[in-house]
Amino acid sequence: MTAGHAHGGSSPSHSHSHSHAGADTGRTRLAIAFGLTAAIALAQLVGSIVTGSLALLTDTAHAVVDASGLLIALIAATMVARPATSTRTWGFARIEVLAALAQATLLIVVGTYTAIEGISRLGAPPEIASGQLLVFGVIGLVANLIAILVLAGGRGTSLNLRAAFLEVLNDALGSLGVIAAALIITFTGFQQADALAGLFIAALIVPRAIRILRETLRILMEYAPAGVDLDEVREHLLALEHVQDVHDLHASSVGSRLPIISAHVVVSEECFESAHALAILEEVQDCVRTHFPVAFEHATIQMESPAVREREAGKGLHE
Repeated sequence: MTAGHAHGGSSPSHSHSHSHAGADTGRTRLAIAFGLTAAIALAQLVGSIVTGSLALLTDTAHAVVDASGLLIALIAATMVARPATSTRTWGFARIEVLAALAQATLLIVVGTYTAIEGISRLGAPPEIASGQLLVFGVIGLVANLIAILVLAGGRGTSLNLRAAFLEVLNDALGSLGVIAAALIITFTGFQQADALAGLFIAALIVPRAIRILRETLRILMEYAPAGVDLDEVREHLLALEHVQDVHDLHASSVGSRLPIISAHVVVSEECFESAHALAILEEVQDCVRTHFPVAFEHATIQMESPAVREREAGKGLHE
């Protein structure tokens, strides 16, 4: 016996039905949010043409990006549910990460455009129809608040849904900026309020987009999951009785909810002769599943004798 492969402790049928139900709920949330956001984008596009507002035009562009991102997220959530095959061994588990990356990139582009255009308009603000601007701002805010309520319950279940939630939240804050600009222009005549509202929206978009971008790149670059110190993992494993060495220790994430870990664990020859290596394998699996901030339900552990370790080390296969 040289290798072990572990999955979660729950029964396959229960785990499958639970994840399937969760995926259906996530897709439903995304579909509703997409419909609302697409309607917002259409209404605000009309409003930006009627009023000539930069803030509303920027919020319209943001809403279009949101709608595109939610559509991508919806497609990703649907593809994630497809089963793995012999060629796609993880199925489409990573597509939600790619979707979040696309959304973050789009948000950064929109935020940058908004900042440039907003600054250029501060010096020469156009005349804004503040009454109509207020109406379209309120419409956008109400629709965004409904979308936020729809997505709020699922934002902790995947990076994809979290990115979608943050996009809609940012758009709601952008609508507040539009409303504030309309009120300021109405009561004070300060036309630059429109450009300032556009800059406010840009300030909301970019930092959150960068955070999502950083998280997606961590997964795509196969960094260890956040909060996991592989040196600490190695120490825990070496503290197990009969474990002599741990090498080729790797941890990463296939998707936002699928952390994986692999390791070669060296035990004495006697453990193989007495079949005690099986008990050690179970201890190792339990350790990586329960002792760290991230529960590694999917672990691939190769048990080795000192002779195998020495032979492989001599060939320069391992660090």
